[in-house]
Amino acid sequence: MNRIVLVGRLTRDPELRVTQNGVSVARFTVAVDRPFASQSGERGTDFIDVVVWRKQAETVGAYMKKGRLVAVEGRLQVRTYQATDGQKRRAWEVIGDRVEFLDRGPDSAARVPAVEEPPFPEPGEEGESTFGDEIDIGEPF
Repeated sequence: MNRIVLVGRLTRDPELRVTQNGVSVARFTVAVDRPFASQSGERGTDFIDVVVWRKQAETVGAYMKKGRLVAVEGRLQVRTYQATDGQKRRAWEVIGDRVEFLDRGPDSAARVPAVEEPPFPEPGEEGESTFGDEIDIGEPF
């Protein structure tokens, strides 16, 4: 099983790009405090790279900013690449399946689009329930 759950703060604004195939991808780093302190009483922090794709990437790019508290659920991926000096390198990153905003940014009310639910029809109006009414679906055979 390869599942990771992170809770931490963004170290910088996400980097949103679009691949040659038109697929959105966003990269960002989450600072996660370690749950234990050193002998000197200091708590360490891990900086974990995260990659999200498609609609999730677009949402992250539009609404996440440096310092925001987020939860990320995903899987660990290790990839190998050749650096500019010709050496092979490895990169560990979390491929995020799900990202949740855990705080409200200072301008979130102005930036996040509101979703309005359609009103329920009053009894007697179009869309009235047919619960208990007989429905003819025809002969199945």
